[in-house]
Amino acid sequence: MADALFNAQSVGQLASEFGANVPGFDAALFAREALTGFASRALLERIEWMADCAQAQLASDFDAMADQIEAALPAPLDPTRKDDDFGHFIHAVHGVLAVRHGLASHPDRALRVIHAATRRFSMEFYIRPFINAWPEKALAQLTIWARDENYHVRRLVTEGTRPKLPWAKSVALTLEQRRPLLELLHADPTRYVTRSVANHLNDLSKEAPDVVLDMLADWRAQDAQEPKDLAWMTKHALRTLIKQGHSGAIEALGYDPDAAICVEADLQTPVVQMGDEVRFDVRVYSETDVPVLMDYRIGFARPKGKTATKVFKLKHGTVRAGQPFFVPKAHRLKGGASTFTLHPGTHSITVQVNGRDHTTLEFDLRG
Repeated sequence: MADALFNAQSVGQLASEFGANVPGFDAALFAREALTGFASRALLERIEWMADCAQAQLASDFDAMADQIEAALPAPLDPTRKDDDFGHFIHAVHGVLAVRHGLASHPDRALRVIHAATRRFSMEFYIRPFINAWPEKALAQLTIWARDENYHVRRLVTEGTRPKLPWAKSVALTLEQRRPLLELLHADPTRYVTRSVANHLNDLSKEAPDVVLDMLADWRAQDAQEPKDLAWMTKHALRTLIKQGHSGAIEALGYDPDAAICVEADLQTPVVQMGDEVRFDVRVYSETDVPVLMDYRIGFARPKGKTATKVFKLKHGTVRAGQPFFVPKAHRLKGGASTFTLHPGTHSITVQVNGRDHTTLEFDLRG
């Protein structure tokens, strides 16, 4: 991944942007030094290294450096798009420089750099040090940015304050500090922003599920966004709680955890070889029409008699009165995966309907 993002082509692009817009900046020297230092560095380390190489040719005074950074920024990302326009990792360098040289003594000027840079590449990692060092100043600025005309700036407000942003440092914000920002953005017309709001809520749900459910209920009552958009956001925000079978989350999606249903399951493959599929069928019966949300949880055998569980989506739909709702499933058990190693032994499959466990099957996985 590091080589795909940072290579001669991408470094050359960054070098040309600085070289064309910063007087005296030697683009060839920057590119040569940056590429030479990549071999021993991982992805995030390469960003820091490129910032080192750029810094060596920029002004030592931060106000002057900030002017140079902004001058070297490429054209903003297309403001007419609505989603999936993250930008290029190569422009994370500008955020690194803003934090390094502006955080301690020039936060206002550095925040203006962050505002400009996030319209080219998300500054979600680089706004967080300012939130921790200057919480009142940063929150005041984020409140203004939540109304910015550029959706990348608005997304930064919710993404940059997420409690559990992957790879990023934590931010010392209370729920009371976060909530007003989410209130401003939950009905944003851009899916890129509302997806971030949903991810933010999913993070919060791991610590305060009832608060998240209350917020979603309030937003439904406000009727400030299209019902289908709020429904999508609700489902995305509650995905962790749904996997946990949280009854309030199940009900928020329109399903009844206590629905009168009968669930049967049959295992087609009691013995499975590594790399093959475990196959099973599920049938749900009801005397009345009932909407159902179906998941299944595999209990994976681990070394020393331990077990690890993962939840997977199965099916959603409506069980019609007196008619079986039939769902066949085949789950491939890939051997040698780097993210989750499988081990031979007895595994279990538990069928979950509307958040309730109904039946469990066991199969033997062999290497």
